[in-house]
Amino acid sequence: MTNSVIPQTLAAQSAALAEGQFSSVELTQHYLERINRLDGQFNSFITVCPDFALAQAAEADRRRAAGENSPLLGIPYANKDIFCTKGINTTCASRMLAQWQAPYDATVVERLHAAGMVMLGKTNMDEFAMGSSNETSWFGPARNPWDTNRVPGGSSGGSAAAVAARLAPVATGTDTGGSIRQPAALCGVTGLKPTYGRVSRWGMIAFASSLDQGGPMALTAEDLALMLNAMAGADRRDATSIDRAPEDFMADLSKPLSGLKVGVPSEFMDAGLSPGIRACVDAATTTLQQLGAAIKEVSLPHAGVAVPAYYVVASAEASSNLSRYDGVRFGHRCENPVDLADLYSRSRAEGFGEEVKRRILVGTYVLSAGYYDAWYRKAQQLRRLIQQDFVAAFSGVDVLLGPTTPNTAFALGENVADPLTMYLSDIYTTGVNLAGLPGLSMPGGFVDGLPVGLQLIGNYFDERRILQVAHQFQQHTDWHSRMPVAAE
Repeated sequence: MTNSVIPQTLAAQSAALAEGQFSSVELTQHYLERINRLDGQFNSFITVCPDFALAQAAEADRRRAAGENSPLLGIPYANKDIFCTKGINTTCASRMLAQWQAPYDATVVERLHAAGMVMLGKTNMDEFAMGSSNETSWFGPARNPWDTNRVPGGSSGGSAAAVAARLAPVATGTDTGGSIRQPAALCGVTGLKPTYGRVSRWGMIAFASSLDQGGPMALTAEDLALMLNAMAGADRRDATSIDRAPEDFMADLSKPLSGLKVGVPSEFMDAGLSPGIRACVDAATTTLQQLGAAIKEVSLPHAGVAVPAYYVVASAEASSNLSRYDGVRFGHRCENPVDLADLYSRSRAEGFGEEVKRRILVGTYVLSAGYYDAWYRKAQQLRRLIQQDFVAAFSGVDVLLGPTTPNTAFALGENVADPLTMYLSDIYTTGVNLAGLPGLSMPGGFVDGLPVGLQLIGNYFDERRILQVAHQFQQHTDWHSRMPVAAE
């Protein structure tokens, strides 16, 4: 099959499979061929599993021949290498877990495979999801398909790059402080961070447990809705999973936006925002007004402290979560330790990269006696104020709209030596995680040939609303359908 025969979106591929235009095996072979031919320049995959994928595809074809016709049946996907997969390496892009295979599948993986999806492989990421550029990976950085000298964003950079390069129609990601939305913005795809607790975290290797949330990445909001239908739901194995009645996230996509109230936070449109991105946000508000929405300026007074509050909380939780990697139970183990202290220190020093070590040290410091009240407790107090700002904003509007990132994709190596500048690339996204809200990034234009992401933020468990807004916007724009030249 040629590229022109294969529709690009999950929804279109699902319809084509149902009509018998091609089989799941043929569709899977198409993507495996593209990965083999193109991914050398993007490094978006850590592990590709062709035999496993083709076996799943053959089973999907058998299920379809037996009369099953579920939307995801036979659709290939890429899986961020932070979700445990039984018998297939789950590395978290770290030397610490470079050869580790989980004895079970994560709940998200179980649900996608039960729906009949076909896993092409595991995607590159920042080590243990700590980073905003995908440059902390032990397996080397993933590269942005729009310019391979630039970063794809992080930590879900491999997933974003794979979808942008059409190496997979959809992918999984995780978002702790913007790690789905930021790479989606930099790579020109659509990504959703659901409400905290909407998607099970069981089998998703923890970075910061009160912030981490899995979600889908795709070309369109419609595809995200189809993925979320399978991914969402209560899980008795995850104590943070929310028990809510099942929802159809496709239900509101076609509803018009007349009467919708859209708030634009003034703090997101400050002097730190690139003028080109500001113009894209302004153009998007005009489009939404033409579709019947009302635009209103709102304020999030504590938005400026979201990044420092986030990095204190996230680092504290990381220092606790990563204490299990000690060279004894699993993971990297140093050679010939002289005693237990040497085993611990050398195994961790060799197994973890610089950014992971930095966050463990910061987290241990802010939790230590004498500093807990000054740093960690204060960060949690700021977290509550940030959450209250969002509650106040949603008392007058239905959704919030703003930029996803302050700038387009930066050059590889540009911010590696400057962690503070790197952290500020998440300035518009971290507050959403601190508050536990759903957020979505969708393509909204280009600046100097690089994609721009627009962020939609919804109230708690209001994913259907932000998916509706994104879908209606994408029915009247074509930014989401643009394809990098390097992927042609």
